[in-house]
Amino acid sequence: MKHVTNAEGLARDADGLFYDPQVRAAMGEFTGGGDTLHLEAAAAARAAHRSVERLRAHGSEGRGLSAGAVDVLIRLRTLGEAGANLGDLARSAGMTPRNATGLVDTLEREGLVRRDPAPADRRSVLARITPAGLAWLDEYRAPTQRALAALFRGFTDTELHQLRHLCLRLVQNQQLIAAHLAAAEGGTPA
Repeated sequence: MKHVTNAEGLARDADGLFYDPQVRAAMGEFTGGGDTLHLEAAAAARAAHRSVERLRAHGSEGRGLSAGAVDVLIRLRTLGEAGANLGDLARSAGMTPRNATGLVDTLEREGLVRRDPAPADRRSVLARITPAGLAWLDEYRAPTQRALAALFRGFTDTELHQLRHLCLRLVQNQQLIAAHLAAAEGGTPA
């Protein structure tokens, strides 16, 4: 598994907090010597995201599913026999309907999901997890939990709560910006 940053190259600032000297230097050059804190934080968030995704991808290697397909399968497990129409599934997963359809196609080919006609609207279909999909997730659960426990080794519960909170604040801010830009352009948020 590849590394997303050179952890040996990290340094600590006067408060004892990590920073990446290479990122700081590059961002300092980019800003012409201006403040780099926001840019460094964004670079750190991207590196952390890539680290989590690489670990997830490594955990599903040999199991044949992308991270997006695993996310859809987990969502369908939560919904149980009720399933979800593809539009609702796409919205809940924060993806386009086309992407959700492609992921359900993949899961259906693997026998992990099935499509059934929606009882209220025969033009619509519901995606539902199959017994094979439930078994796949059961096999995936323990190694995933071990891998994530290793990734967050040394973090306190308070730090994990704060990390979750800060990441979701970034998501919320991005959504507010998207809504503002869409309103300014007379469209709908992306």
